[in-house]
Amino acid sequence: MVPSATLHILCGKIASGKSTLAAELTSAPHTVALSEDTLLAALYEGEMKNVSDYVRNSARLRAGLTNHVVSLLQAGTNVVLDFAANTADQRAWMIEIVKSAKCQHLLHFLDVPDEVCRARLKARNVSGDHPFSVTDEQFNWITAHFLAPDPSEGFIIRSYP
Repeated sequence: MVPSATLHILCGKIASGKSTLAAELTSAPHTVALSEDTLLAALYEGEMKNVSDYVRNSARLRAGLTNHVVSLLQAGTNVVLDFAANTADQRAWMIEIVKSAKCQHLLHFLDVPDEVCRARLKARNVSGDHPFSVTDEQFNWITAHFLAPDPSEGFIIRSYP
């Protein structure tokens, strides 16, 4: 019998620490991480010039990965989905994976203030260690669409202050 796997879902504003937490979670046995930023940079290099490009290519990536993520979970592999779970639509995709795979899940909500995220973002942009540089204007636009998770969406939520 294959042990039940867990889908780890990450929710938090840009530079809230999602990828750092993903790396920590991935250290557990039988766990793999899928990073949206890394995959988008590799698959759509040169096509990621603005937020509209992100929205379009992220949807393409999610559509292409759905069956793969379900298969990994059904095989007993824990998956850390380092994708933004910052809107109800994004989370709807993730809860469908949970239902299809019939797996456990945990939504990690990093509730970090904007000023902390902005400071981390500026440092990240300067370091050049991240595949994408985000401007203050882009941060404002994306953050305006951020919606904290609600238990009515069906998730088990662990919050991090």
